[in-house]
Amino acid sequence: MKPLENLTVLDLSRALAGPYCTVMLADMGADVIKIEQPVSGDDSRGWGPPFLNGESAYFLSINRNKRSMTLNLKEKEGKEIFYKLVKGADVVVENFRPGTTEKLGIDYEKIREINEGIIYCSISGFGQDGPYRYKPGYDLILQGMGGLMTMTGEEERAPVKIGVAITDIAAGMFGAYGIVLALFFREKTGKGQYIDISMLDCQVSWLTYQAGTFFATGNSPRRLGSTHPTIVPYQAFKTQTGYINVAVGSEKLWNSFCEAIGHGTLAEHPDYKTNKDRVKNRDNLIPLLQKIIAQKSTEEWLQALDDRGVPTGPIYTFDQIFS
Repeated sequence: MKPLENLTVLDLSRALAGPYCTVMLADMGADVIKIEQPVSGDDSRGWGPPFLNGESAYFLSINRNKRSMTLNLKEKEGKEIFYKLVKGADVVVENFRPGTTEKLGIDYEKIREINEGIIYCSISGFGQDGPYRYKPGYDLILQGMGGLMTMTGEEERAPVKIGVAITDIAAGMFGAYGIVLALFFREKTGKGQYIDISMLDCQVSWLTYQAGTFFATGNSPRRLGSTHPTIVPYQAFKTQTGYINVAVGSEKLWNSFCEAIGHGTLAEHPDYKTNKDRVKNRDNLIPLLQKIIAQKSTEEWLQALDDRGVPTGPIYTFDQIFS
């Protein structure tokens, strides 16, 4: 038995954040009924190519394990059908722009009148109140406003977004987490909950140690490519045949790394002996290490570093990952 079996979720969401939230619930056994607008359906049905048997691969990736129907919630009959579904539901998830559910007559206050124990989760770009509440919330915009693009990419080059819509995914995960917490609360009290998820809030909370560094120093992080602001060496290096990642997260690993690359004396160099020294002198150390690593193949370095217990790994393409 999956942990969320016998849980009924009405999913009014579309695109990514809401559907990612509900697919997490569906994967754990919830009966998710995806309710789409007539004719066009979920926006992501048109996000392609590629299409598989006429369905967008994007859409399919985040809507597995769900049942589907359409309702015109602007019409009285459509609303009445939705209200009937609400009577037997546990959770409603929506990601309309704030204010839309009130206009449609399907907001939390209305739904709570029908089902007092309902858990109602709203996901939006900037939350249900505040100065940005009506702004559209797309991942690219939130990656810029939430701090990711100020620290992602190479220094002296344009800001770069992360390769997946991470702010949508963050909001979906926090939404699912909030719903499970609300279910736990309802088990104890019998009461439902209203959950307000802001993509911006979720992304800012993910800044973690970068935010901690800012509060400690007052300095915004630099764009450092694959490198780490407070650990050196911790990055991708070019080899004779490609690239490898190396993560030297302790002094013990630094000693092992230096031995693995055939430069054991480097471990005791006064400029590089401790991580603090290496961070301070990274501009001298990294070119030196890059010159050494460029002399052998990726496979040779992976073997040498693995043999010494140094965290390392190749940079896989998707065909390599999935095979």
